[in-house]
Amino acid sequence: MPSLRLANLIDGRLQAPRRDRWLDVFEPATGEVFALCPDSDSDDVAAAVAAAQRAAPAWAAASTEQRARLLHRLADLIEARLDEVAALESRDSGKLLSLARSLDIPRAVSNLRYFAAAVVPWSSESHAMELGAINYTLRQPLGVVGCISPWNLPLYLFTWKISPALAAGNTVVAKPSEITPCTAALLGELSIEAGFPAGVLNIVQGSGPSVGQAIVEHPGIKAVSFTGSTKTGAQIAKAAAPHFKKLSLELGGKNPAIVFADADLSEANLDTIVRSGFANQGEICLCGSRLLVQRAIYDSFRERYLARVRALRVGDPLDASSDLGALVSQPHFEKVMACIAQARDEGGSIVCGGEAITLPGAHAGGWYVAPTVIEDLASDAITNQQEIFGPVVSLIPFDDEAEALAIANGTGYGLAASLWTTDLARAHRFGAQLDFGIVWINCWLLRDLRTPFGGTKQSGLGREGGVEALRFFTEPKNICIRY
Repeated sequence: MPSLRLANLIDGRLQAPRRDRWLDVFEPATGEVFALCPDSDSDDVAAAVAAAQRAAPAWAAASTEQRARLLHRLADLIEARLDEVAALESRDSGKLLSLARSLDIPRAVSNLRYFAAAVVPWSSESHAMELGAINYTLRQPLGVVGCISPWNLPLYLFTWKISPALAAGNTVVAKPSEITPCTAALLGELSIEAGFPAGVLNIVQGSGPSVGQAIVEHPGIKAVSFTGSTKTGAQIAKAAAPHFKKLSLELGGKNPAIVFADADLSEANLDTIVRSGFANQGEICLCGSRLLVQRAIYDSFRERYLARVRALRVGDPLDASSDLGALVSQPHFEKVMACIAQARDEGGSIVCGGEAITLPGAHAGGWYVAPTVIEDLASDAITNQQEIFGPVVSLIPFDDEAEALAIANGTGYGLAASLWTTDLARAHRFGAQLDFGIVWINCWLLRDLRTPFGGTKQSGLGREGGVEALRFFTEPKNICIRY
């Protein structure tokens, strides 16, 4: 029997699902069940919303300093148990323990601390009129809001959503992914220890159709922040439309990394380009899965790039020498392998990887895929248009800026791009023409929490981060006074 049984957090108490149904949680590194997750439903969501509604008036009336103090306290508790939380995140998701320790869990702490600090000095606008009147804008919490987060960066993205919602004075009904639910469940326990009032933060575990849908459709939830697939985002938008809920949708991507002939391809920069395709097994919405390289340097770049990719070691996520861990689930593993097979069917050349990897011993049942590089596919091939979300990168040559821009912008997605050049004029000119919400120049995944985060086209709706998140989770009200 699994040793770990998770719980919902509803009305300040850890609770089993009302119908006593449970979902298996698998350890990707071994393929074995190691925990049970509540298989909650609309009744659990209704109880959470009712608790959040009861808590909402007092939480909204609390000072920003009081709310910030509790967020900092929660951050302290996670930080104090960093090794334990990182180990749980790695076991739950298949990601490298070193990555969870250095990135995921510290970023979760930073999310809580950033919004705790940002909300205290946050001020609204005022506009004096010549007619002897003044306008000022109140930004008031919405009430109860829903936060739905994905499986790839479990605590990192869970805290990215709940932190601004709570800081702005809302009460929250949150759903983590049922595939990676463990650190969110632990966060619920720590929120009780931190002293959050009952009902302020509610965490309901379960599947998307049972819990996510109920959150989106519940009339008591005024806004929904969702990160996940474009397909699910479209379903959420359709379900939320009749209720006129506010929506923030951070969806998929098919991101380009664009390397010009004048790029500084130092060892460090080349390592970053490799990392941009394969970090976290490619299971990051910001990974550059299309690598565009100017033809003048294509052959020399390709040789150096493939040497680095072939040197990447797939292994036990707990092993410090591993560069890639396991894919998150068997269905996702099968999807990635099917995408590689489709690339072959389209005429693509697999120049690196392309196969599943079986590790010895206890890890023989885990879901591992070799880092894969594909060539010889047209930019409009299905492989270069669909999001694979795995350790798969396409190499695409281009001749000039016009062709690079057409290829880069030539998908239905518009989340993130990276551009590599030493020409400052090109960097500004080309960056402005890229139809993406985020553009990195000579870097990748360099994040400032104050900046707006999100994409264009099928990559989403709205922006997260900084004051954009605080604005989303509040309602502006203009007050005009004549004096």
